[in-house]
Amino acid sequence: MSERRAIDDRLRKKQLEITSLEEKLKAAKIYVSALQDVMKLLNRDDDQADTAEAKLRPGSTVAQAREIILERGEPVHIDDLLTAMGKEVSRDSKASLAGSLAAYVRKEEIFTRPAPNTYGLVELGHTDIEEEEDGPPAGFGRQPVMRDPFASDLEDDVPF
Repeated sequence: MSERRAIDDRLRKKQLEITSLEEKLKAAKIYVSALQDVMKLLNRDDDQADTAEAKLRPGSTVAQAREIILERGEPVHIDDLLTAMGKEVSRDSKASLAGSLAAYVRKEEIFTRPAPNTYGLVELGHTDIEEEEDGPPAGFGRQPVMRDPFASDLEDDVPF
C-alpha cells in the first residue's frame, strides 16, 4: 500500500503543478491581450488620417466628399460638393449627402460643419459652427413701410 500512497502523492503534486501553470498561462494571455489593446490605441492616434480613409467605403459619396475637401483644403458648401462630384444639385441629392455627412459630424468623426450646409474635415482642423444666440432676427416685429404707388415722390412714406 505504501507504493499506492507514494503514487497518489506524486499525482496530487503534479495536478497542483498543472493548476499553477494554467493560472500563470491565463495571466500571461491577459497581459498579452492588454498590450495588444494598447497597440491598437497607439496606432489609431498615429494614423488618424489613415483611419478616416479606412472608415469610408472607397468610391462612396462620403469618400468623394472627403477627397474634394482635402483637395481644396477648406470647408466646402453642399452645392459645390455635389457639383464637383458631377451630381445634380437637387433637393433629394442635397438631403441624401447632407444626411450622410451629418452622421459623421454628430459623432465628431471625419467631418465638421463650420457653417450651415458647409462641411470641413476634422483632420484639417476645420472648426464646428458656433451656437447662434437664441432670439428673433434683427428687425423682427417692425411694421414694414409701404409706398403708395400713386403718391408723388415728395410725400413721406406712410404705413398702410
